[in-house]
Amino acid sequence: MEVKTRNERTRAFALRKTAGVCSRVRGMAYAEYEKLLEEEILARSLPEHVAIIMDGNRRYARKIGVSIEEGYNYGAGITERVIEWCFDIGVKQLTLYTFSIENFCRTEDEKAKLFELLRAEFEKLSVDERTHKNEVRVKAIGNVNLLPESVKEALRNVEHATERYNKFKLFIAVAYSGRMEIVDAVRIIADRVKRGLLSPGDIDEGTISKHLYVSEIEGEEDASDSGAKTSVDLIIRTGGEMRLSNFVPWQTLGNECVAYFCAPFWPEFRRVDLLRAIRTYQEREEEKRKSSASRVLQLTRLLEQRQREKSL
Repeated sequence: MEVKTRNERTRAFALRKTAGVCSRVRGMAYAEYEKLLEEEILARSLPEHVAIIMDGNRRYARKIGVSIEEGYNYGAGITERVIEWCFDIGVKQLTLYTFSIENFCRTEDEKAKLFELLRAEFEKLSVDERTHKNEVRVKAIGNVNLLPESVKEALRNVEHATERYNKFKLFIAVAYSGRMEIVDAVRIIADRVKRGLLSPGDIDEGTISKHLYVSEIEGEEDASDSGAKTSVDLIIRTGGEMRLSNFVPWQTLGNECVAYFCAPFWPEFRRVDLLRAIRTYQEREEEKRKSSASRVLQLTRLLEQRQREKSL
């Protein structure tokens, strides 16, 4: 009986050792794959403006059996890392969907915990050495007047602490609604027309873009003055949902923005997932270039053929 017990322990130890070796091998393979993928995307043009719908915090919490608050805390940690990953890779502008207008319908307890987490994260962002080392300008977009005073104060602090920076831009969509953003832009334009500052005949798509939340940077006429790019090149949504959920509709639908939907819940999002999203954007851009070149070639041949027919 004792021998059998020793044999069982030996087999269990061997199994654990084998599992550990397999785990290390998978980790090494993953690291090598991530490195190769990064080299691949850095060899091509990067998206200038990336927007992310950070979905799945609550479902992740249920999946691993922790509280919703803990799920959001895990997600906040990933958010910090994703900000660093984006700017480290070379993405110049990042917009994060942090809290939507629809989120106000959640329970008072959940909203209170979310607001406290947002306040803490904004305060951390204002003093984080990575923010200042990378010269990241932080701007909140949305109806921030709906937020508790403590959250608004934290937002004002981080905006003030980074207002001199212009190398990278981080837009935090909080109390945000894409439709309301367009409505607010139209109201501003209507007011300018009423005051004689703008002619109705001069209103075009560019006029709308110049009055979106991204453009509303204190002391600057429009987004072009700050170097901010209104349109979005790549939008990412985690959590397996294939919806844009009222997020930056004007910025994404008018410029053939690439949408990348992935299965991991937000707290599970990895650097390799970001790299895959960027690769998808690059592949789509390459397809567009090839298609455009093909159309130009076909048109050139057609014109040449017609010229030959006329000369006969």
